[in-house]
Amino acid sequence: MIIAMYDGGFHYIPRFLDLSDLLQERTVFLFGPRQTGKSSYIRSQVEDVAATFSLLDQRLLLSVLADPTRIRQEIEAAEIRDAIVVIDEIQKAPMLMDEVHLMMEERRIRFLQTGSSPRTLKRSGESMLGGRGSDRRMHVFTYPELSTVGYDLNRAIHAGLLPPHYLSRDPDEGLAAYVDRYLTEEVAAEGMTRNLPAFARFLETAATANAQMINYSNIARDAQVPRQTVVQWFAILYDTLLAFELPAYTRSVKRKAIETAKFFFFDPGVVRTLRRQRTIDPNGTDFGEYFAHIIFLELRAWIDYRSPRTALSYWRSRSGYEVDFLVDERIAIEVKSATTVHARHTRGIKALLEERSISRGIVVCREDRPRRVDGIDILPWERFLTELWAGRIV
Repeated sequence: MIIAMYDGGFHYIPRFLDLSDLLQERTVFLFGPRQTGKSSYIRSQVEDVAATFSLLDQRLLLSVLADPTRIRQEIEAAEIRDAIVVIDEIQKAPMLMDEVHLMMEERRIRFLQTGSSPRTLKRSGESMLGGRGSDRRMHVFTYPELSTVGYDLNRAIHAGLLPPHYLSRDPDEGLAAYVDRYLTEEVAAEGMTRNLPAFARFLETAATANAQMINYSNIARDAQVPRQTVVQWFAILYDTLLAFELPAYTRSVKRKAIETAKFFFFDPGVVRTLRRQRTIDPNGTDFGEYFAHIIFLELRAWIDYRSPRTALSYWRSRSGYEVDFLVDERIAIEVKSATTVHARHTRGIKALLEERSISRGIVVCREDRPRRVDGIDILPWERFLTELWAGRIV
């Protein structure tokens, strides 16, 4: 049951990202796609902010573009020292990086700088503070965050997990606008392409490859663009944080592994919209893919929020064995939307256990109760996510 509404006077849902300790010591870049909730997070959860400068304010942006020292002048006038200062949408004025660096050195200010992607800053050639700042990523909603208002798996798949869409009475309209205006136009601008129809075709074709191994040649053929263009556009999706690349685990001994990476969009609602699917049947074949996508996003968010050095991969042998996710190359996780797990669902995990490549095997499913079969844990998806965020999986 959804008990919150997005925007216009609705209850803020606390996020599991915690920057408080980090900001006491250093400057932080907080990146994430539009509408993941970066600005709301700063307003609601970041304490002791001495000043905030939003470059969405066109008057301020024009002033900064004309004179990059403008923000420093205001900080000096307010006599701000040894404090936290926020600059929202920093990618709109990359030349501010030198000013930020100067104020960090002279006034001991820790900056929290947000942006929809680091690509613009890197492409501009401006300094990223030479290692003096830490990068963090804002994800879409996670299971423990939404548990406070009621996590609905079917809604997460259909509406996606971006805050304004998950909590909207009409997510389809918002998702259509997001895809048409942001993904197609703004992300295409990142690639310096003027061929918006071709880029729109590419996005729709890429959505059909979600949660699958990437075949650039097939996607190029279906999108009707050169293969090299497709490679460049995938790089844009990764650089703008709109997609993830899941590398292959290749250290299995007995069974030679496939080395091709898998591709995941950052939100299932965006995938459904790009595919033009009105509904996803819980008993249909597509549901399993979306279900695995949800679990992947939880794992990725948990790593970024709680355990940044943890590796995440997948394994598939040339002989047909496969495991959806490997965490730190120790824990094998297979995701099945089945309400009853059978022996065939554990073949991949058993193969890795036989090689002693892993220390634990888990099947995440839609069964009602947890159980253990042949040393493999069968966990209902809610139980798995609860234990993951409680630190009991890894």
